[in-house]
Amino acid sequence: MKKKDRKIFVLDTSVILHDHSAITNFDEHDVAIPIQVLEELDTFKKGNDTINYEAREFIRHLDSIAQRDLLTDWIPLNGPSHGKLKVVAKHDLNGVDATKVFQDGKNDHQILNATLTLQRQNKDRKVVLVTKDVALRLKAKSLNIPAEDYLTGKVRNVNDQLYTGRTVMDDFSEGHIDALFEQGTLPVEELPIEKPKGNHFFILKHKKKSILAKYDPRTATVDRVEKRSVFGIGPKNAEQALAMSALLDPEIKLVTLQGAAGTGKTLLALACALEQRRDYRQIYVTRPVVPLSNKDIGYLPGDIQSKLDPYMQPLWDNLKLIKGQFEKHDSTPKRIDEMLENEKIAIAPLAYIRGRSLANIFFIVDEAQNLTPLEVKTVISRAGEGTKIVFTGDVHQIDSPFLDSESNGLSYLIDKAKGDPLFAHITLEKGERSPLANLANERL
Repeated sequence: MKKKDRKIFVLDTSVILHDHSAITNFDEHDVAIPIQVLEELDTFKKGNDTINYEAREFIRHLDSIAQRDLLTDWIPLNGPSHGKLKVVAKHDLNGVDATKVFQDGKNDHQILNATLTLQRQNKDRKVVLVTKDVALRLKAKSLNIPAEDYLTGKVRNVNDQLYTGRTVMDDFSEGHIDALFEQGTLPVEELPIEKPKGNHFFILKHKKKSILAKYDPRTATVDRVEKRSVFGIGPKNAEQALAMSALLDPEIKLVTLQGAAGTGKTLLALACALEQRRDYRQIYVTRPVVPLSNKDIGYLPGDIQSKLDPYMQPLWDNLKLIKGQFEKHDSTPKRIDEMLENEKIAIAPLAYIRGRSLANIFFIVDEAQNLTPLEVKTVISRAGEGTKIVFTGDVHQIDSPFLDSESNGLSYLIDKAKGDPLFAHITLEKGERSPLANLANERL
Protein backbone atom coordinates (compact mmCIF):
# COMPACT_ATOMS: atom_id res chain seq x y z
CA MET A 1 0.00 0.00 0.00
CA LYS A 2 1.28 3.47 -0.89
CA LYS A 3 1.97 5.82 2.00
CA LYS A 4 -0.73 8.26 0.88
CA ASP A 5 -3.30 5.45 1.05
CA ARG A 6 -2.36 4.58 4.63
CA LYS A 7 -4.57 6.40 7.10
CA ILE A 8 -3.64 7.68 10.53
CA PHE A 9 -6.15 6.73 13.22
CA VAL A 10 -6.10 8.77 16.43
CA LEU A 11 -7.54 6.80 19.37
CA ASP A 12 -9.51 8.37 22.18
CA THR A 13 -9.46 7.05 25.78
CA SER A 14 -12.92 5.53 25.35
CA VAL A 15 -11.58 3.18 22.67
CA ILE A 16 -8.74 1.90 24.89
CA LEU A 17 -11.11 1.36 27.83
CA HIS A 18 -13.37 -0.62 25.50
CA ASP A 19 -10.57 -2.74 24.02
CA HIS A 20 -6.98 -2.60 25.28
CA SER A 21 -5.78 -4.34 22.10
CA ALA A 22 -7.33 -1.70 19.83
CA ILE A 23 -4.01 -0.48 18.42
CA THR A 24 -3.55 -3.85 16.69
CA ASN A 25 -6.92 -3.74 14.92
CA PHE A 26 -6.21 -1.17 12.21
CA ASP A 27 -4.34 -3.45 9.81
CA GLU A 28 -1.59 -1.66 7.89
CA HIS A 29 -2.74 1.83 8.91
CA ASP A 30 -0.87 3.91 11.50
CA VAL A 31 -2.20 4.61 14.99
CA ALA A 32 -1.59 7.70 17.13
CA ILE A 33 -2.28 8.14 20.84
CA PRO A 34 -2.56 11.71 22.22
CA ILE A 35 -0.59 12.06 25.44
CA GLN A 36 -3.79 13.21 27.18
CA VAL A 37 -5.12 9.67 26.66
CA LEU A 38 -2.21 8.35 28.72
CA GLU A 39 -3.03 10.88 31.43
CA GLU A 40 -6.63 9.72 31.55
CA LEU A 41 -5.66 6.04 31.52
CA ASP A 42 -3.46 6.68 34.54
CA THR A 43 -6.57 7.65 36.52
CA PHE A 44 -8.27 4.39 35.51
CA LYS A 45 -5.46 1.95 36.28
CA LYS A 46 -6.54 1.28 39.88
CA GLY A 47 -9.73 -0.70 40.57
CA ASN A 48 -11.43 -4.00 39.90
CA ASP A 49 -13.80 -3.03 37.10
CA THR A 50 -13.23 -4.11 33.52
CA ILE A 51 -12.22 -0.60 32.45
CA ASN A 52 -9.45 -0.69 35.08
CA TYR A 53 -8.22 -3.98 33.65
CA GLU A 54 -8.29 -2.55 30.12
CA ALA A 55 -6.29 0.51 31.23
CA ARG A 56 -3.65 -1.59 32.99
CA GLU A 57 -3.25 -4.00 30.06
CA PHE A 58 -2.82 -1.18 27.56
CA ILE A 59 -0.29 0.62 29.77
CA ARG A 60 1.72 -2.62 30.12
CA HIS A 61 1.64 -3.18 26.36
CA LEU A 62 2.75 0.37 25.66
CA ASP A 63 5.53 0.01 28.23
CA SER A 64 6.85 -3.08 26.45
CA ILE A 65 6.97 -1.08 23.19
CA ALA A 66 8.64 1.89 24.88
CA GLN A 67 11.49 -0.30 26.13
CA ARG A 68 12.89 -0.51 22.61
CA ASP A 69 11.90 2.86 21.08
CA LEU A 70 10.85 6.41 21.86
CA LEU A 71 7.06 6.76 21.72
CA THR A 72 7.22 10.20 20.11
CA ASP A 73 8.61 8.61 16.92
CA TRP A 74 6.66 6.36 14.58
CA ILE A 75 7.30 2.82 15.87
CA PRO A 76 6.49 -0.31 13.79
CA LEU A 77 3.92 -2.45 15.57
CA ASN A 78 4.59 -6.18 15.80
CA GLY A 79 3.43 -8.14 12.77
CA PRO A 80 3.90 -7.58 9.03
CA SER A 81 0.28 -6.52 8.52
CA HIS A 82 0.39 -3.76 11.13
CA GLY A 83 1.30 -0.12 10.67
CA LYS A 84 3.14 2.18 13.05
CA LEU A 85 2.40 3.78 16.41
CA LYS A 86 3.32 7.06 18.05
CA VAL A 87 2.28 9.23 21.00
CA VAL A 88 1.43 12.84 20.14
CA ALA A 89 2.92 14.97 22.90
CA LYS A 90 3.30 18.39 21.25
CA HIS A 91 0.63 20.32 19.38
CA ASP A 92 1.01 22.55 16.34
CA LEU A 93 -1.30 25.44 17.16
CA ASN A 94 -0.64 27.48 14.02
CA GLY A 95 -4.23 27.14 12.93
CA VAL A 96 -7.48 26.07 14.55
CA ASP A 97 -7.12 25.61 18.32
CA ALA A 98 -9.91 23.44 19.77
CA THR A 99 -9.35 24.80 23.30
CA LYS A 100 -10.13 28.30 22.01
CA VAL A 101 -13.00 27.24 19.79
CA PHE A 102 -14.76 25.48 22.66
CA GLN A 103 -13.32 27.85 25.30
CA ASP A 104 -12.16 24.96 27.47
CA GLY A 105 -8.79 23.27 27.83
CA LYS A 106 -10.12 19.92 28.96
CA ASN A 107 -8.60 16.68 27.66
CA ASP A 108 -11.21 16.12 24.94
CA HIS A 109 -10.22 19.38 23.29
CA GLN A 110 -6.52 18.60 23.69
CA ILE A 111 -7.18 15.30 21.89
CA LEU A 112 -8.81 17.29 19.09
CA ASN A 113 -5.70 19.48 18.94
CA ALA A 114 -3.50 16.39 18.67
CA THR A 115 -5.58 15.25 15.71
CA LEU A 116 -5.38 18.69 14.10
CA THR A 117 -1.60 18.60 14.59
CA LEU A 118 -1.35 15.30 12.72
CA GLN A 119 -3.50 16.74 9.93
CA ARG A 120 -1.11 19.67 9.51
CA GLN A 121 1.95 17.42 9.60
CA ASN A 122 0.53 14.83 7.17
CA LYS A 123 -1.36 16.78 4.54
CA ASP A 124 -1.07 13.95 2.02
CA ARG A 125 -2.77 11.42 4.34
CA LYS A 126 -6.23 11.05 5.85
CA VAL A 127 -6.26 11.49 9.65
CA VAL A 128 -9.30 10.03 11.45
CA LEU A 129 -10.29 10.40 15.10
CA VAL A 130 -11.69 7.15 16.53
CA THR A 131 -13.83 7.52 19.65
CA LYS A 132 -16.86 5.91 21.24
CA ASP A 133 -17.87 9.31 22.61
CA VAL A 134 -20.62 10.58 20.30
CA ALA A 135 -20.26 14.18 21.51
CA LEU A 136 -16.53 14.15 20.77
CA ARG A 137 -17.20 12.80 17.28
CA LEU A 138 -19.60 15.68 16.64
CA LYS A 139 -17.09 18.23 17.92
CA ALA A 140 -14.42 16.72 15.68
CA LYS A 141 -16.63 16.93 12.61
CA SER A 142 -17.42 20.57 13.40
CA LEU A 143 -13.65 21.20 13.05
CA ASN A 144 -13.46 19.29 9.72
CA ILE A 145 -11.87 16.28 11.39
CA PRO A 146 -13.12 12.91 10.07
CA ALA A 147 -14.38 10.94 13.09
CA GLU A 148 -15.58 7.36 13.46
CA ASP A 149 -16.82 4.93 16.09
CA TYR A 150 -14.59 1.97 16.98
CA LEU A 151 -16.13 -0.76 14.84
CA THR A 152 -14.30 -3.91 16.00
CA GLY A 153 -16.82 -6.25 17.61
CA LYS A 154 -19.86 -4.31 16.44
CA VAL A 155 -22.92 -6.22 15.22
CA ARG A 156 -24.23 -4.60 12.06
CA ASN A 157 -27.93 -4.04 11.28
CA VAL A 158 -29.17 -4.97 14.75
CA ASN A 159 -32.70 -3.77 14.01
CA ASP A 160 -33.11 -6.00 10.96
CA GLN A 161 -30.66 -8.86 11.29
CA LEU A 162 -30.02 -9.64 14.98
CA TYR A 163 -30.84 -13.29 15.58
CA THR A 164 -34.30 -13.74 17.16
CA GLY A 165 -33.97 -17.43 18.04
CA ARG A 166 -37.29 -18.43 16.52
CA THR A 167 -38.99 -18.80 13.16
CA VAL A 168 -42.72 -18.28 12.58
CA MET A 169 -44.09 -20.44 9.74
CA ASP A 170 -47.63 -19.77 8.50
CA ASP A 171 -49.53 -22.25 6.30
CA PHE A 172 -47.45 -25.08 7.71
CA SER A 173 -48.49 -28.65 6.92
CA GLU A 174 -51.53 -29.57 9.01
CA GLY A 175 -50.52 -33.24 8.95
CA HIS A 176 -47.10 -32.46 10.42
CA ILE A 177 -48.65 -30.28 13.13
CA ASP A 178 -50.97 -33.15 14.07
CA ALA A 179 -48.05 -35.59 14.08
CA LEU A 180 -46.05 -33.37 16.41
CA PHE A 181 -49.02 -33.11 18.76
CA GLU A 182 -49.44 -36.88 18.85
CA GLN A 183 -45.81 -38.03 18.90
CA GLY A 184 -44.14 -35.07 20.60
CA THR A 185 -41.03 -35.34 18.42
CA LEU A 186 -40.12 -35.90 14.76
CA PRO A 187 -36.81 -36.16 12.89
CA VAL A 188 -36.08 -32.83 11.24
CA GLU A 189 -35.69 -34.62 7.89
CA GLU A 190 -39.39 -35.54 7.99
CA LEU A 191 -40.49 -31.92 8.23
CA PRO A 192 -40.50 -29.15 5.59
CA ILE A 193 -37.99 -27.21 7.70
CA GLU A 194 -34.46 -26.18 6.84
CA LYS A 195 -32.17 -27.82 9.38
CA PRO A 196 -30.92 -25.18 11.85
CA LYS A 197 -27.32 -25.09 13.06
CA GLY A 198 -28.11 -25.08 16.78
CA ASN A 199 -31.00 -24.84 19.25
CA HIS A 200 -33.77 -23.03 17.42
CA PHE A 201 -37.46 -22.51 18.10
CA PHE A 202 -40.47 -22.61 15.79
CA ILE A 203 -44.03 -21.32 15.89
CA LEU A 204 -45.82 -23.50 13.32
CA LYS A 205 -49.28 -22.44 12.16
CA HIS A 206 -52.03 -23.74 9.89
CA LYS A 207 -55.22 -21.69 9.93
CA LYS A 208 -56.48 -21.96 13.52
CA LYS A 209 -54.01 -24.67 14.47
CA SER A 210 -50.59 -23.87 15.88
CA ILE A 211 -47.83 -25.58 17.79
CA LEU A 212 -44.61 -24.51 19.49
CA ALA A 213 -41.53 -26.56 18.69
CA LYS A 214 -37.78 -26.64 19.22
CA TYR A 215 -35.01 -28.10 17.12
CA ASP A 216 -32.57 -30.11 19.26
CA PRO A 217 -29.12 -30.34 17.61
CA ARG A 218 -28.14 -33.25 19.85
CA THR A 219 -30.86 -35.53 18.48
CA ALA A 220 -31.55 -33.75 15.15
CA THR A 221 -35.25 -33.78 16.06
CA VAL A 222 -37.97 -31.15 16.27
CA ASP A 223 -39.71 -31.49 19.64
CA ARG A 224 -43.00 -30.12 20.80
CA VAL A 225 -42.73 -27.34 23.40
CA GLU A 226 -45.45 -27.49 26.02
CA LYS A 227 -46.47 -24.51 28.09
CA ARG A 228 -45.85 -24.95 31.80
CA SER A 229 -45.96 -22.86 34.94
CA VAL A 230 -43.15 -22.69 37.50
CA PHE A 231 -43.30 -21.06 40.93
CA GLY A 232 -46.64 -19.51 40.07
CA ILE A 233 -45.33 -17.95 36.85
CA GLY A 234 -46.66 -19.19 33.51
CA PRO A 235 -46.09 -18.00 29.94
CA LYS A 236 -48.48 -15.35 28.67
CA ASN A 237 -47.47 -15.67 25.02
CA ALA A 238 -45.66 -18.02 22.66
CA GLU A 239 -42.25 -16.37 23.00
CA GLN A 240 -42.38 -16.63 26.79
CA ALA A 241 -43.19 -20.35 26.51
CA LEU A 242 -40.19 -20.84 24.22
CA ALA A 243 -37.97 -18.85 26.58
CA MET A 244 -39.05 -21.03 29.52
CA SER A 245 -38.24 -24.12 27.48
CA ALA A 246 -34.66 -22.90 27.04
CA LEU A 247 -34.37 -21.82 30.67
CA LEU A 248 -35.57 -25.21 31.96
CA ASP A 249 -33.47 -27.34 29.60
CA PRO A 250 -30.47 -28.65 31.63
CA GLU A 251 -28.49 -29.34 28.44
CA ILE A 252 -28.57 -25.68 27.39
CA LYS A 253 -25.90 -23.93 29.43
CA LEU A 254 -26.10 -20.42 27.97
CA VAL A 255 -29.34 -18.51 27.35
CA THR A 256 -29.97 -14.95 26.19
CA LEU A 257 -33.33 -13.19 26.42
CA GLN A 258 -33.71 -9.92 24.54
CA GLY A 259 -36.74 -7.67 24.65
CA ALA A 260 -38.21 -4.35 25.67
CA ALA A 261 -39.23 -3.47 29.22
CA GLY A 262 -42.18 -5.50 30.46
CA THR A 263 -41.69 -8.55 28.23
CA GLY A 264 -40.89 -10.72 31.26
CA LYS A 265 -37.19 -11.47 30.72
CA THR A 266 -35.95 -11.24 34.30
CA LEU A 267 -39.13 -12.63 35.86
CA LEU A 268 -39.06 -15.77 33.69
CA ALA A 269 -35.36 -16.33 34.34
CA LEU A 270 -35.78 -15.98 38.08
CA ALA A 271 -38.86 -18.24 38.25
CA CYS A 272 -37.15 -20.95 36.19
CA ALA A 273 -34.06 -20.70 38.39
CA LEU A 274 -36.19 -21.25 41.51
CA GLU A 275 -37.85 -24.23 39.86
CA GLN A 276 -34.42 -25.81 39.40
CA ARG A 277 -33.03 -24.73 42.79
CA ARG A 278 -32.23 -28.34 43.80
CA ASP A 279 -30.06 -28.82 40.72
CA TYR A 280 -27.71 -25.93 41.51
CA ARG A 281 -25.56 -24.99 44.48
CA GLN A 282 -26.68 -21.37 44.29
CA ILE A 283 -28.87 -18.99 42.31
CA TYR A 284 -26.93 -15.81 41.66
CA VAL A 285 -28.79 -12.80 40.24
CA THR A 286 -26.80 -9.74 39.27
CA ARG A 287 -26.72 -6.66 37.10
CA PRO A 288 -24.05 -4.10 36.18
CA VAL A 289 -24.04 -0.85 38.09
CA VAL A 290 -24.29 2.02 35.62
CA PRO A 291 -23.96 5.17 37.76
CA LEU A 292 -26.43 8.01 37.26
CA SER A 293 -25.10 10.91 35.18
CA ASN A 294 -21.96 8.85 34.61
CA LYS A 295 -20.82 9.58 38.19
CA ASP A 296 -19.30 6.97 40.44
CA ILE A 297 -21.59 5.56 43.13
CA GLY A 298 -19.31 7.21 45.68
CA TYR A 299 -21.26 10.40 45.01
CA LEU A 300 -24.36 8.80 46.52
CA PRO A 301 -25.03 9.14 50.27
CA GLY A 302 -24.86 6.26 52.76
CA ASP A 303 -22.84 3.07 53.15
CA ILE A 304 -22.04 0.68 50.30
CA GLN A 305 -25.31 -1.24 50.69
CA SER A 306 -27.34 1.99 50.62
CA LYS A 307 -25.50 3.07 47.47
CA LEU A 308 -26.16 -0.20 45.67
CA ASP A 309 -29.75 -0.92 46.75
CA PRO A 310 -31.35 1.39 44.13
CA TYR A 311 -29.55 -0.50 41.34
CA MET A 312 -30.61 -3.91 42.65
CA GLN A 313 -34.21 -2.96 43.46
CA PRO A 314 -35.68 -4.23 40.13
CA LEU A 315 -34.37 -7.70 40.97
CA TRP A 316 -35.97 -7.59 44.40
CA ASP A 317 -39.23 -6.41 42.79
CA ASN A 318 -39.31 -9.51 40.56
CA LEU A 319 -38.67 -11.79 43.51
CA LYS A 320 -41.45 -10.05 45.44
CA LEU A 321 -43.81 -10.56 42.49
CA ILE A 322 -43.07 -14.30 42.48
CA LYS A 323 -43.74 -14.53 46.22
CA GLY A 324 -47.00 -12.66 45.70
CA GLN A 325 -48.37 -15.44 43.46
CA PHE A 326 -48.99 -17.69 46.46
CA GLU A 327 -51.76 -17.71 49.05
CA LYS A 328 -51.03 -16.64 52.62
CA HIS A 329 -51.18 -20.21 53.93
CA ASP A 330 -48.64 -21.40 51.33
CA SER A 331 -45.13 -21.95 52.70
CA THR A 332 -43.35 -21.14 49.41
CA PRO A 333 -42.70 -17.42 50.16
CA LYS A 334 -41.19 -18.44 53.50
CA ARG A 335 -38.93 -20.95 51.75
CA ILE A 336 -37.77 -18.23 49.37
CA ASP A 337 -36.94 -15.99 52.35
CA GLU A 338 -34.97 -18.83 53.91
CA MET A 339 -33.05 -19.29 50.65
CA LEU A 340 -32.13 -15.60 50.76
CA GLU A 341 -31.01 -15.84 54.38
CA ASN A 342 -28.89 -18.91 53.61
CA GLU A 343 -27.54 -17.26 50.43
CA LYS A 344 -29.00 -20.03 48.29
CA ILE A 345 -30.28 -17.00 46.38
CA ALA A 346 -27.81 -14.12 46.14
CA ILE A 347 -28.59 -10.73 44.60
CA ALA A 348 -25.59 -8.45 44.18
CA PRO A 349 -23.84 -6.16 41.65
CA LEU A 350 -21.87 -7.81 38.89
CA ALA A 351 -18.58 -6.43 40.22
CA TYR A 352 -19.04 -8.68 43.27
CA ILE A 353 -18.45 -11.87 41.28
CA ARG A 354 -14.73 -11.17 40.94
CA GLY A 355 -12.82 -13.95 42.64
CA ARG A 356 -15.91 -16.13 43.03
CA SER A 357 -16.15 -19.71 41.86
CA LEU A 358 -19.02 -20.15 39.40
CA ALA A 359 -19.35 -23.92 39.63
CA ASN A 360 -22.86 -25.46 39.73
CA ILE A 361 -24.57 -22.05 39.81
CA PHE A 362 -27.65 -20.78 38.00
CA PHE A 363 -26.29 -17.37 37.08
CA ILE A 364 -28.61 -14.58 35.87
CA VAL A 365 -27.11 -11.36 34.48
CA ASP A 366 -29.78 -8.69 34.10
CA GLU A 367 -29.39 -5.52 31.97
CA ALA A 368 -26.61 -7.23 30.01
CA GLN A 369 -26.86 -4.63 27.25
CA ASN A 370 -24.80 -2.35 29.51
CA LEU A 371 -21.82 -4.73 29.40
CA THR A 372 -18.99 -4.62 26.89
CA PRO A 373 -18.20 -7.71 24.80
CA LEU A 374 -15.12 -8.31 26.96
CA GLU A 375 -17.17 -8.15 30.16
CA VAL A 376 -19.60 -10.74 28.76
CA LYS A 377 -16.68 -12.96 27.79
CA THR A 378 -15.18 -12.55 31.27
CA VAL A 379 -18.41 -13.66 32.94
CA ILE A 380 -18.86 -16.72 30.71
CA SER A 381 -15.22 -17.73 31.01
CA ARG A 382 -15.64 -18.02 34.78
CA ALA A 383 -18.32 -20.71 34.42
CA GLY A 384 -17.38 -23.96 36.13
CA GLU A 385 -18.84 -27.45 35.87
CA GLY A 386 -22.62 -27.57 36.07
CA THR A 387 -23.17 -23.81 35.73
CA LYS A 388 -25.89 -22.25 33.61
CA ILE A 389 -25.69 -18.57 32.63
CA VAL A 390 -28.62 -16.43 31.51
CA PHE A 391 -28.18 -12.94 30.08
CA THR A 392 -31.24 -10.69 29.83
CA GLY A 393 -31.59 -7.18 28.47
CA ASP A 394 -32.84 -4.76 25.85
CA VAL A 395 -30.22 -3.86 23.23
CA HIS A 396 -32.15 -0.68 22.42
CA GLN A 397 -32.02 0.67 25.97
CA ILE A 398 -28.36 1.44 26.64
CA ASP A 399 -27.40 3.34 29.80
CA SER A 400 -23.63 3.18 29.31
CA PRO A 401 -22.38 6.34 27.53
CA PHE A 402 -19.90 4.50 25.28
CA LEU A 403 -22.05 1.59 24.10
CA ASP A 404 -24.86 1.38 21.56
CA SER A 405 -27.22 -1.24 20.14
CA GLU A 406 -24.48 -2.60 17.88
CA SER A 407 -21.47 -2.58 20.22
CA ASN A 408 -22.90 -3.79 23.53
CA GLY A 409 -22.06 -7.19 24.97
CA LEU A 410 -25.56 -8.66 24.67
CA SER A 411 -25.82 -8.02 20.91
CA TYR A 412 -22.28 -9.34 20.48
CA LEU A 413 -23.04 -12.53 22.42
CA ILE A 414 -26.29 -13.24 20.55
CA ASP A 415 -24.55 -12.79 17.20
CA LYS A 416 -21.45 -14.84 18.04
CA ALA A 417 -23.03 -17.70 20.03
CA LYS A 418 -25.92 -18.54 17.68
CA GLY A 419 -25.65 -22.05 16.29
CA ASP A 420 -23.75 -23.48 19.26
CA PRO A 421 -25.45 -26.52 20.82
CA LEU A 422 -24.92 -25.10 24.33
CA PHE A 423 -26.69 -21.85 23.46
CA ALA A 424 -30.29 -20.75 22.99
CA HIS A 425 -31.83 -17.34 22.43
CA ILE A 426 -35.31 -15.86 22.28
CA THR A 427 -36.35 -12.31 21.45
CA LEU A 428 -39.45 -11.38 23.45
CA GLU A 429 -41.61 -8.88 21.61
CA LYS A 430 -44.97 -8.67 23.38
CA GLY A 431 -45.07 -6.67 26.59
CA GLU A 432 -47.01 -8.33 29.41
CA ARG A 433 -46.38 -5.93 32.29
CA SER A 434 -49.56 -3.91 31.74
CA PRO A 435 -51.54 -2.20 28.96
CA LEU A 436 -50.08 1.11 30.15
CA ALA A 437 -46.50 -0.20 29.85
CA ASN A 438 -47.34 -1.46 26.34
CA LEU A 439 -48.58 2.01 25.42
CA ALA A 440 -45.22 3.47 26.46
CA ASN A 441 -43.23 0.90 24.46
CA GLU A 442 -45.36 1.14 21.33
CA ARG A 443 -46.32 4.81 21.10
CA LEU A 444 -43.84 6.90 23.05
